Amino acid sequence: MTLSLTHVHGDRITVAHGAAGTELFSYVYRPEADWEAPKPYLHPVRTLSGGLVTDYRPNDHRWHKGLQLTASHLSGQNLWGGNTYVHGEGYLALPERVGSMAHVAFEEVGAEGDRAVIAERLTWHPHGGELWAEEERRVEVRDVDPDTGSWTLTWTSAVTNRRGEPLRFGSPTTHGRPAAGYTGLFWRGPRAFRGGRVFTADSDASSDADPMGSQTPWLAYVGEHDGRDGHATLVFEHAPSNDHSGEQGTHPAHWFVRSDPFAAVAPSWAFHEELVLPPGETLARTYRVLVADGAWDPARVAAHLAGLAW
Repeated sequence: MTLSLTHVHGDRITVAHGAAGTELFSYVYRPEADWEAPKPYLHPVRTLSGGLVTDYRPNDHRWHKGLQLTASHLSGQNLWGGNTYVHGEGYLALPERVGSMAHVAFEEVGAEGDRAVIAERLTWHPHGGELWAEEERRVEVRDVDPDTGSWTLTWTSAVTNRRGEPLRFGSPTTHGRPAAGYTGLFWRGPRAFRGGRVFTADSDASSDADPMGSQTPWLAYVGEHDGRDGHATLVFEHAPSNDHSGEQGTHPAHWFVRSDPFAAVAPSWAFHEELVLPPGETLARTYRVLVADGAWDPARVAAHLAGLAW
């Protein structure tokens, strides 16, 4: 179950598994196109058998890059990338609103046994380049289990407001577009995963209920690969420690999820209401993503998660 890590300085960190060196993911932190709101991201992400479970710069949304932390509407700025949603006008090309998240330094990078860690400091900026926030991020690989064909990734971000006024986290839905509450940690699946099956902690084996905007401890997405036989299952889970209430008030996360026209999942920070972060305050969130070979069902997901520790 040995993990290995390769760091191409100034570009990316790749974590691989086993004697075959299957690459589980690359963490890319070099800046990219300004219009796409440059920020670090994970791509490609793969199952233990090598099945691809992320997409990169698809032609419908060039700013969708694997798994990344985003802020689609942040105090009038767009750290999501691409066009900006404006109520009554739709999506507009407003480059003066497109910001960025910048790598500053790594605090820890390493792999030992069946665990790997990338701990990083970042800064958040509006288009003009001012410092709006500082982030401490920790990405870890855990629970590598060849018997079940699965591994987990935990993502922790603590974002501190360094602006002289509140930061207002919103989404297209808080600005008037229904069922578009995307912001926060965002996954874009491969084109082959379009039409995949989605279920939550509240689903039964035959449930077809739409989970968009729902609140459950976890959400699963099952997709079928192109180019190889078989399926993959991704499960997105909230940590019990997530600060859904406190100085910023009560802001429980809601799931943003689509299987058509593309595969996407985000535990949204601001689906229906804005989240307001006062100056000097910190927004802390931890998520776990289970990446598994095969098409898992609700009972199998629930049983597996019950055996994992945070």
